[in-house]
Amino acid sequence: LLNPVMIALLAGATGLVGQSLLNQLLADPRYTQVHCIGRRIPDVQHTKLHTHVVDFANLPMSSPGLPTADDVYIALGTTIKVAGSQAAFRAIDFDSVLAVAHMNNAQAATKSIANLTSKRIGIVSAMGADAQSAVFYSRVKGEMEAAVAKLGYTSTVFARPSMLAGNREALSQATRPGEQIGLALMRPFKWLIPTNYHVIEASQVAKALIHLVTHAAPGVQVALSGELQKI
Repeated sequence: LLNPVMIALLAGATGLVGQSLLNQLLADPRYTQVHCIGRRIPDVQHTKLHTHVVDFANLPMSSPGLPTADDVYIALGTTIKVAGSQAAFRAIDFDSVLAVAHMNNAQAATKSIANLTSKRIGIVSAMGADAQSAVFYSRVKGEMEAAVAKLGYTSTVFARPSMLAGNREALSQATRPGEQIGLALMRPFKWLIPTNYHVIEASQVAKALIHLVTHAAPGVQVALSGELQKI
């Protein structure tokens, strides 16, 4: 049976997928509280919403101001161009993701919670994630998945969306020319492109990830973009 008082923790609520995750989690009756951690406070007000401004590089392993969540959602991510260097990219897409995932486990231990009703985590990764990849971006995503999978969550879900569709300008995010060109080229030829490489709306990724986490079986699950679009 589901815990009647479910708490969700979300990191990355101001991003393209993260904003959709936040709105959908707040609308989900299964969650009575939604705690967001990030460097900026999302421009949303809701009775269920609790915000915490944090520095991911110095995220405490335990803190009385941060909750122990039943379900953890992480939508942190950038590009090397936006980050400025490979090291800065890795600090967000690997180090920060791992810090958040570690933190929830540490919170549970600190508060002597031996058995959370639902110890689940869902992370937005990327198509092509592979710890052995020669491509730096894909390798970091793969290494992140491998590291999180070892943390001991009862259920771990990695969503690997393909090219994302959504309004980055509305979120004050830098536009990605490669993404815009790719979207323009892919839409007319959708019928020729394998399902896993179809353009996918950020809101669809969020909806699918919540579904997968709340229905997750024990173990690690990787959901490719085609599966995300079917949910």
